Amino acid sequence: MDPWARLSLALRILAVDPVGMGGLWLRSRAGPIRDIATTALAQTPFDRPQRRLSPNIDDLALLGGPDPVATLAAGHPVHRPGLLSDPALLILPMAESAPPSLTARLAQALDRGHHALIALDEAAEDGEGLPSALSDRLGLFLTLDGDRAPKRLPRPIGKRTLAKARALYPQVTVPQDLTEALAQLAARLRIDSPRALLTTRRAARAIAALDGRSEVTETDLIQAAELGLAHRALPEAEAQPDQPPEPPPPDQPDTPDAQPEEQDLENLADLLIEAAQAALPPDILAKLQADRANRAARGASGTGSAKAGNRRGRPLPSRPGRPDGQSRIDLVATLRKAAPWQVLRKRHDPHDRALIVHRSDLRLKRYRQVSDRVLIFIVDASGSSAMARLGEAKGAVELMLAQAYSRRDHVALVVLRGQQAELILPPTRSLTTTKARLRGLPGGGGTPLASGLATALDTALRARRQGMTPSLALLTDGRANIALNGQPDRVQAQLDAHRIATAIRAAGIAAVTLDVANRPQPALADLAQVMHSRYVPLPRADARAIAATLA
Repeated sequence: MDPWARLSLALRILAVDPVGMGGLWLRSRAGPIRDIATTALAQTPFDRPQRRLSPNIDDLALLGGPDPVATLAAGHPVHRPGLLSDPALLILPMAESAPPSLTARLAQALDRGHHALIALDEAAEDGEGLPSALSDRLGLFLTLDGDRAPKRLPRPIGKRTLAKARALYPQVTVPQDLTEALAQLAARLRIDSPRALLTTRRAARAIAALDGRSEVTETDLIQAAELGLAHRALPEAEAQPDQPPEPPPPDQPDTPDAQPEEQDLENLADLLIEAAQAALPPDILAKLQADRANRAARGASGTGSAKAGNRRGRPLPSRPGRPDGQSRIDLVATLRKAAPWQVLRKRHDPHDRALIVHRSDLRLKRYRQVSDRVLIFIVDASGSSAMARLGEAKGAVELMLAQAYSRRDHVALVVLRGQQAELILPPTRSLTTTKARLRGLPGGGGTPLASGLATALDTALRARRQGMTPSLALLTDGRANIALNGQPDRVQAQLDAHRIATAIRAAGIAAVTLDVANRPQPALADLAQVMHSRYVPLPRADARAIAATLA
């Protein structure tokens, strides 16, 4: 099928059982092609109203809750219903940019079994994509990127045909051999989520019901696999070679009657995989895999170094707004804003209320939260100048700790020496502990730069999970000569360092690279660019110069 035929089929399946399917993940950039798809969506006769969401919708509009202005005006609690109060088909544009709070609430709404979701994924670059909490719950996937507009718009399903399919749908059965083939397909594609199998099975039943049949055929299952399984785990499956079949136990020889049945299942699974591969553009699988990897790297992100909030922290001036379920009303500021207008408002108030507050008077509390910062030093202690660099690092660490109590800074120290880097100072604010750890620290040996970056990355991610904001400071001359496996190999050492630097950049960890070689090293500048860090040549660095650079 061409993409537009698959879109028409996906909408028909979703119209038969929207709640059971969960919804549709439609990947297409904003433009005329996407407009055609949304027009076809609007013309589909679903059994529930369509509700369009904004990625920035607040909790009051989404979930409902007490309306402060209406409550003050009426003199008794007034509850405002939200978009999730009644069953609906939710349409979420720019789904790739939905905040985690909205993603969690929509996932909970889908799990309750009253709603379905159309996620319009407008990802323009690799690394963007639908959050896994939503993509796992949507049974259908379709991409329209790179396709041309159809000569004819997808024809919506007729209400009479849809009614017949809905009536027949509960009676449709799936043969045992097709169910086993579907399970074998999931195992070969390494699909972990059971939702994928359940929704694909429902899609095959819906296709059969639309065709007026009470039993699923191989063609139905193939079309369902194209829409429900093609995007889920194919990249991982292709990357892993097939395992050779285990020999049968000696006391249970192969039975000739069982071999043709197993062979038929394998052939059907191969056919399903080929259909899944042909259903998507050749580059979409790699893009989806890149999306998963980047979202996993960002998934460990914690609090920022400074952010505006509404619960705790340093108070900020109140701002106009309306409650969203998370903000708190600044009562004093609200009354101060409403007070000058009371005389004028009471002239036109037939209820003779003591206080009249309008929505524009509401003021919300704001706070500024500042998280602790942990500065992770990665110090090159190898070679003949190791003691000089260690002395510089010791001085810089002690200077940074002297300011720790006023700036809420922690420091950590990773030393590059020998065959492997070592975390000799976990994040701390104790100057006594730091001096004790640094006293008499030896140096020398090779430069395991990749090992040091990997150790620093692990330390930074652990600190981030604890609510701190990590940043890295690499102090080296850039002459890496120990690979990540501990073997002397200058070329492999550079490759490993670049690979870990890419991971640091993907994790969004700030870094600065201090080049302490007598002359600036181009290789170290390239590494800094890969890591997306600031590159600072300091051929005559001392403790104060390093501390000033990191301040």
